[in-house]
Amino acid sequence: MSSDLSFFADTTQAPQRVLSGMRPTGALHLGHYFGAIKNWIALQETMRTFFFVADWHALTSEYENPLRIKEFIPELVKDWLVAGVDPERSVIFQQSQIKEHAELHLILSMITPVSWLERCPTYKEMIQQLAGKDLSTYGFLGYPVLMTSDVIVYRPRWVPVGQDQVPHLEISREICRRFNHLYGEFFPEPEALLTPQAKCPGLDGRKMSKSYNNSIQLREDMDSIAPKIKGMLTDKARLRRTDPGNPSDCNLYPYHELLTDEAARDEIRHGCGSASLGCVDCKAVLLKNLKTFLSPLQERRAYFDAHPEHIQEVLQAGNEAARKEARKTLEGVRCRIGL
Repeated sequence: MSSDLSFFADTTQAPQRVLSGMRPTGALHLGHYFGAIKNWIALQETMRTFFFVADWHALTSEYENPLRIKEFIPELVKDWLVAGVDPERSVIFQQSQIKEHAELHLILSMITPVSWLERCPTYKEMIQQLAGKDLSTYGFLGYPVLMTSDVIVYRPRWVPVGQDQVPHLEISREICRRFNHLYGEFFPEPEALLTPQAKCPGLDGRKMSKSYNNSIQLREDMDSIAPKIKGMLTDKARLRRTDPGNPSDCNLYPYHELLTDEAARDEIRHGCGSASLGCVDCKAVLLKNLKTFLSPLQERRAYFDAHPEHIQEVLQAGNEAARKEARKTLEGVRCRIGL
């Protein structure tokens, strides 16, 4: 063990370091891309970014089907690479391969009051949503502790989150403060980096979700996507082609906000409001823009489909880089608590 403890006395975050992750529970869709991955791609250009496959987190609700999690891991990484996450700029790694996450989770679980976990905003909500599963487990209750370990073991300054996830990060900050109070200043408190809101509803108007079967996956081809778009809900007030519509009431228009240039959007808004543009025409424009957006992703996917070994190479390199950082932090934790 190193005798130089100067690093361990420094509670400042690693400058411009960002960390985020996703659970490997299925194919990624447009909602994932515009809600998170697009932001990741921008962040990796200016910051030191760490993105991890949260396979242990997936076990909190999918513990009865662990093989499904294993199958999704390379596919999740492939989706990231296809979308534009660059392993030359970002550390891409698998949570369960960095055992320091588990060690820090155990240590933090010893000092985290149960009441903090029970008041987690999504704890009861998730139990209700997943009523068909037995979630009366410590793993599910202790999810925020594992999340805290995942984050602070890399000492990032920023954690990209949506506004609804800020309370989760606050629990992590509280756990950091408790550790520092008990053992001396060590962990910096991670800060929320609010991601821009990107409305990308599901095909039926609800939240885009695999469980709702209302999504457009990044891996889908246009032959599969076209009938979905053609069958999408639009403005319910437009019962006939000659009825004027309102893009604000249309389930399709948010996609134009994400995929169509401003000049074309102006034409769509005017055409919809004056009934000079029909919903069929509007959908045709979207399909054209979707093809333009997805074509490069499909080309990159074809490459990785033909070279699956590259996925494992990316993970191996990322795991090694992440492990080096995590070991450094755990050495300091052991010094602080005297073990």
